[in-house]
Amino acid sequence: MLAFLAPVYLGWSLGANDASNVFGTAVSSRMLRFGTAAALASVFVLLGAVLEGRAGMETLSGLRTFDAGSAVVTSVGAAVAVTLLTILRLPVSTSQAVVGAIVGVGAFQGGVDFRGLTKVITCWILTPFGAMIIAVGFYVLLRPLCNKLAGRLITYDIVLRAALVVVGCYGAYALGANNVANVTGVFVGAGAITPLTAALVGGASIGLGIVTFSKRVMMTVGRGVVRLNAYGALIVGLATAITVHVYAIVGVPVSASQAVVGAVFGVGILKSVSTIRFRAVFGIIVGWLATPVIAALCAMGLIALV
Repeated sequence: MLAFLAPVYLGWSLGANDASNVFGTAVSSRMLRFGTAAALASVFVLLGAVLEGRAGMETLSGLRTFDAGSAVVTSVGAAVAVTLLTILRLPVSTSQAVVGAIVGVGAFQGGVDFRGLTKVITCWILTPFGAMIIAVGFYVLLRPLCNKLAGRLITYDIVLRAALVVVGCYGAYALGANNVANVTGVFVGAGAITPLTAALVGGASIGLGIVTFSKRVMMTVGRGVVRLNAYGALIVGLATAITVHVYAIVGVPVSASQAVVGAVFGVGILKSVSTIRFRAVFGIIVGWLATPVIAALCAMGLIALV
């Protein structure tokens, strides 16, 4: 029973932190209520996990050989790190937390596949830059259409609100497809559960975290780096969803937090560099760098205690 609770705890932590990356800008721009966003995100996260979550599970479970005990320690160590940084209102990377915990356990037990680890880290580095480029491209491409609609205020508001809902649902689907591996991938590698069960447990636990504890980080992401209008929120959500979904197809769990901050940064550059809050960006980057280290230390402490 305790082993079953470990991925649920990690999934809850992921949902509490990463829901901000698919609906945070829409909620903070007041185009969508938090309750509506949380309900939609929970449903589509589960769909993404079940339909496209397996590839990422295979990647993470291949980083080292797991048994049930090391899988539990990895999940709990990563979840503790994510929870601590969520309390600090920092949008952290659950992918980095899980991989940091895997490396921490590997420091005691050995057997980390560094070639696979290099592939994952390379994708982490590329994630924010890819999202920034996509955001810039769509911002410029869709701007003329937005300007035409702007003269019709009622139509503009309806269309933009509907687009934010659609993009947010797509982003939640991509999040589930990509990040469910972080929740249950190590348990699949240990042979403790099947991929379908892993997707269901992981998707449901992420949804629980979204509904119960994601509002604080949503507001940090939406307002902390650049103050976005509704159009900017739409572009950020679309760029984030595309980026995360591409890596879900590739089979590498990446950070939705890094994607959304890269996209927000791209929009901020187009609006004006002066609108970017570099202190907030610096704090988020520090959180990213600290996440795998903290997770590794938590996992090392747990494995030593066990």
